[in-house]
Amino acid sequence: MATKIKNKTFHTSIDIEEGVRTQMIDLLNQQLADTFDLFSLTKQAHWNVKGPEFMQLHEFYDTLAEGLEDYVDTIAERITALGGFAKGTVRMAAAATRLPDFTGEPVSGLEQVKEVIKLYAQLAASTRAGIDAADEAGDADTADLLTGVSRDLDKWLWFLEAHVQD
Repeated sequence: MATKIKNKTFHTSIDIEEGVRTQMIDLLNQQLADTFDLFSLTKQAHWNVKGPEFMQLHEFYDTLAEGLEDYVDTIAERITALGGFAKGTVRMAAAATRLPDFTGEPVSGLEQVKEVIKLYAQLAASTRAGIDAADEAGDADTADLLTGVSRDLDKWLWFLEAHVQD
């Protein structure tokens, strides 16, 4: 039987007011769920890509997944640095993610890229919203962390969209 994890904060000497830390922990746990889910969706695309672009996309998806995995770790560590509990299991991410799942149907490599683009764009948009929320709350470090994530998501979107643009 699953146990609900309380949103308790732990003592920290970081000079950010507890209410702001709690807000940032919640925001970051949501980003953690979405980023971890996008990591798994990217690996799903990596394993199941088909078509003439197979090798290029297979290797590219692996590179994207590695980048996302680094951000999963960085986001989780920021949560715990703020005195929070990182909700980072596969089940926790699946329960909290805002990203849609793949259709489940096999598609060609370029059709798959179009699905992946939508997922990356959705995470990029929520990451930018997180930057704004962190700025408004006065947490420059969380805003900076999310800015790095946003910058890479935009770069990866550029790489993905180049496959389907004429």
